[in-house]
Amino acid sequence: MAAKRAAVRVLIADDNALFRLGLTRLLKDDRRLEVVADASDGQEAVEMAALHRPDVILMDAQMPNMDGFEAMQRVSAEQPEVKVLFLSSFENEGDVLNAMRRGAGGYVLKDSLPAAIISSILAVDAGGRVLSEAVADRVIEIASGARATDNGADGMTAREIEVLKLMSTGLANKQIAYRLKISEKTVRNHISHIYEKIGVMDRAQAALYAVRKGYIQP
Repeated sequence: MAAKRAAVRVLIADDNALFRLGLTRLLKDDRRLEVVADASDGQEAVEMAALHRPDVILMDAQMPNMDGFEAMQRVSAEQPEVKVLFLSSFENEGDVLNAMRRGAGGYVLKDSLPAAIISSILAVDAGGRVLSEAVADRVIEIASGARATDNGADGMTAREIEVLKLMSTGLANKQIAYRLKISEKTVRNHISHIYEKIGVMDRAQAALYAVRKGYIQP
């Protein structure tokens, strides 16, 4: 009879104390995982990794004292067998590419469903690489050259133009999220980026912009 596999040892590194506590409680409910420690910044993550030798570190990208990218490099230099899964808010594609180029096992959004976070940890521990769907969409846009770069698009990505079209037809964030199979938070992030890029303050102004550009019919 095969021996039962030991639980995956997890270290949580995030500067938000409430998020760390909530995530710890979530992961402790799954017998396949064991939270061995947590850290409030990158420097502490390096120290806790050396002390507890986790299998996987859930790492926030932006933290005080030392960011997640540098912390990952330091841990990898000392313990190359440790996997790192970034669990962070989606700031920009640069963070994602930076993480993956430096050898991260994946990049998952904080607003992902609990089951998706757990399955991502298990996949990374097994040697896989994972990306949240919204993150994967952005990376695919970059890799395929699908990002809008002409002046007429004001720097918006193909996905942002898609969101602009839907919001300008009167769809609420929840409806847009359902249509595009992304979270409402991701929709809000896209809308925030759209407003900044096209220089508007609300949906009405965004809709007028979309009509002027020919994205929707008046």
